[in-house]
Amino acid sequence: MKAKRFLAAAFALSALVAGCGGPGASSDDDKNTAQSTPTATVEAKPDVAAAGDVTLTVWDQNVRGGQNAEIEELNKQFQAKYPNVTIDRTKKSFEDLQKTVKLAASGADAPDVVQANQGRGVMGEMIKAKLLRPVTDYAKVYDWESRYSSTLLDLNKFSADGAEFGSGDLYGLSQAGEIVGVFYNKDKVSTPPTTLTEFEASLEQAKGAGDTPIMFGNLEKWPGIHNFESVLGQTADKQAIRDFVFARDGASFDNPEFQAGATKIKEWVDKGYFNKNFNGTDYDPAWQSFAKGKSWYLIAGTWVTADLAKQMGDKVGFMLMPGQDPNAPVSLGGEDLPWTITTSAKNPDVAAAYIDFLTDANAAKVLVDTDNLPAMKGAPKPASGVSVEVADAWQKLNDADGVIPYLDYTTPTFYDDISGAIQELLGGKQSPTEFTAGVQKAFDKWSESR
Repeated sequence: MKAKRFLAAAFALSALVAGCGGPGASSDDDKNTAQSTPTATVEAKPDVAAAGDVTLTVWDQNVRGGQNAEIEELNKQFQAKYPNVTIDRTKKSFEDLQKTVKLAASGADAPDVVQANQGRGVMGEMIKAKLLRPVTDYAKVYDWESRYSSTLLDLNKFSADGAEFGSGDLYGLSQAGEIVGVFYNKDKVSTPPTTLTEFEASLEQAKGAGDTPIMFGNLEKWPGIHNFESVLGQTADKQAIRDFVFARDGASFDNPEFQAGATKIKEWVDKGYFNKNFNGTDYDPAWQSFAKGKSWYLIAGTWVTADLAKQMGDKVGFMLMPGQDPNAPVSLGGEDLPWTITTSAKNPDVAAAYIDFLTDANAAKVLVDTDNLPAMKGAPKPASGVSVEVADAWQKLNDADGVIPYLDYTTPTFYDDISGAIQELLGGKQSPTEFTAGVQKAFDKWSESR
């Protein structure tokens, strides 16, 4: 794919990031690990070629078509540039990585480089356990600050004890930008809706035509976070959502705006706007059904762009979730899982060079060529296809300061708390007010203990 250069807008997400507390704990094992943690004192770019024969063990979650294609290509290029380095790659689904990465990083054969999800649930807990090495020193010698907006870097920062999220040392870099938006079938939707009212009218039209309006697979529970929060962004003030995720004083989940979001998405369930048995349908079969023309819309992240483009060609479109004002869009997203260096890495210098390689200008081009959305500044703009619409949406969202962070960043257990509660809400086992009250109770339990 040929690409034109453009200077991506810096993320206007300063309101997203603030110091926020997390539970603190210490053990003898933590203290022993802390003593062996490599000191962040690198003063010059490492000489990878002089490192001798190195096997770099990497764990990532780039299992989907475009994601896998870009990392395979970049791994091949890195090994060609440094023949002394062999990359031993383990790829896992997001769910599997979430469940296993902390245990793997604490083991005797820990990977050198891992993708660790932002927020308190994974990255914060790994930093608290001294399982990740800060990379602030490498950021200086490689000038990573000029590669990203300060806010994107801040989303990968923590204090050394894992208590403060959004400030302190840098612990990793992300490759891709992310938006959870709405893919649509252009054969079924000739004119994309621009407001929430128009979107709901289109959903009703699809239902009236005997079609499935929105394809949804929530068996794994995390997709429910994305569908709910996409609606929540249209009923609640974006700052209120940000304040809750970052545990700011006075922030609340159990309030009328959040209840309105829960009520709205439950109404969509009751009106038949989602496929039947969505809570028992896997994520991948859901987007694959959409690609086969079995629904008008799909609420999903831009990580499925390459897969949908491959299967649907020019029949797939992308838009931000329509809200009250077309000029003030709000969508959840930010950046993908950052690449981090474990404290057990046998050669952190080579690991840092690898992360630098995955996020430089050449990597940005590889990302675009494989229908991914680069997070880095100055990335190429795609020349054709749905990736153009994704890139334009990214630009529009940033210009409007419309990004809200993922709800599962909120507490160490919030991924399980919120995903399970949403599944029960959508399944009719909780009312909207019971849902918001229950989530608030889980948050308060953590907040009071920290």
